[in-house]
Amino acid sequence: MYEDDDDDIPNPEKLPIYQKGKEIMDITDRLIELIPEDKEELKLTGQWMRSDAMNLMVKVAGAEGGDLYDIRMENAAIIRKSARDLVVQTHSLKQFGFKETYYFDLLREAVEEYRLLFIEWVNSFDKWNYVIDRWGLFNPPGVGPFDEDPDDLIQ
Repeated sequence: MYEDDDDDIPNPEKLPIYQKGKEIMDITDRLIELIPEDKEELKLTGQWMRSDAMNLMVKVAGAEGGDLYDIRMENAAIIRKSARDLVVQTHSLKQFGFKETYYFDLLREAVEEYRLLFIEWVNSFDKWNYVIDRWGLFNPPGVGPFDEDPDDLIQ
């Protein structure tokens, strides 16, 4: 599906969701570059935004590399939180006096496009490739934290 040309190792960088995450990272970086050096609150918010924007790529790569349903869903949950926080932090920037607000709409539009790719990406996860999440958060539908592990039944 998204094989690297040189070998059979999947390359998450070729996924549309990863590429959109890179675009969001670029927008975020441009926005952060406009923060005045003497505005400590804005600088701190910019650091959080950079971290959240980076998660949109890093956690896709982690999910793809992890392959198991619970690992993929755990990464997806972090991505969702990071994307939402990224948009919310634009309000913090505005509250602290950031004047270059024209980037906010660009960022929101890109995050909305990312959200749609995210839904498609999560729906592609193989629900049969799992280990039981004994914490109960990231099991596929119909699997519970106290279920017997089917692998334990194999003699």
